[in-house]
Amino acid sequence: MQISIASGKGGTGKTLVATNLALSIPDQPVQLMDCDVEEPNAHIFFQGQPVSRITVTRPVPKVDAEKCRHCGTCSEVCAFNAIALLDKMVLTFDDLCHSCGACWYLCPHKAIEPLEKEIGTVEKTDVGDMVLVTGKLKIGSHISPPVIKKVKEQSLPEGINIIDGPPGSSCPVMETVEGTDYCVLVTEPTPFGLNDLTLAVKMVKTLGVPCGVVINRDGPDSVMVEEFCRDNNIKILMRIPLDVGIAESYAQGIPLVKENPAWKERFEKLYRSIVEEVQA
Repeated sequence: MQISIASGKGGTGKTLVATNLALSIPDQPVQLMDCDVEEPNAHIFFQGQPVSRITVTRPVPKVDAEKCRHCGTCSEVCAFNAIALLDKMVLTFDDLCHSCGACWYLCPHKAIEPLEKEIGTVEKTDVGDMVLVTGKLKIGSHISPPVIKKVKEQSLPEGINIIDGPPGSSCPVMETVEGTDYCVLVTEPTPFGLNDLTLAVKMVKTLGVPCGVVINRDGPDSVMVEEFCRDNNIKILMRIPLDVGIAESYAQGIPLVKENPAWKERFEKLYRSIVEEVQA
């Protein structure tokens, strides 16, 4: 099973939920996968031994000046303006390239070939009771979905995969959530939290992934989130109160379920609620 953790905005507590949920699943192989590749932080909560490291690449165009006849076909077919013909010179812009392949497939003179460019890494770490898979986007790279895709390729075929996603509701999050069995949307009871939760719900519905909500920093203002969930027939799976003790353990890099064992039962209950939702 793949359970993705997402939200419409940053700072809602996705990693809090992902790490503690992964530590609370009983009697099954568990893998925690950090797909927030631009700023992964799940590793802060674990100590372990490195297992493997994979380099992630993507193809970008390389122009053979001797074969090029400066016909301009490559520039015409590029939907992302990543290749341009200037007089007798062809310029490529790797940061704009989406590796669609149109330029090297359609060049009539076969003057362009794909060149693999490193954009990140995927690291596996044995942290005792489970494996942590961390995707890291290379500094200076701008396209993260290929790294996220490579992280997801490391999923356990048999067992539970908890996927900690990036913030927002754009392409990186869609790549993370797409194809998962269930998506836990973590929100906070603020106008910004509700606005971005609305966007996240639209995203998961578009992808056809069932979802439920965890309210972090729960308090009196949660009424607005409760009304939204009721109106949209979305189950509230769990509430995490606004508590200084929770914030302190998180800031020290200590998982909540290890600081306070009572929370392990609550996160195990969250897992069982998710299973019930998937099987319903």
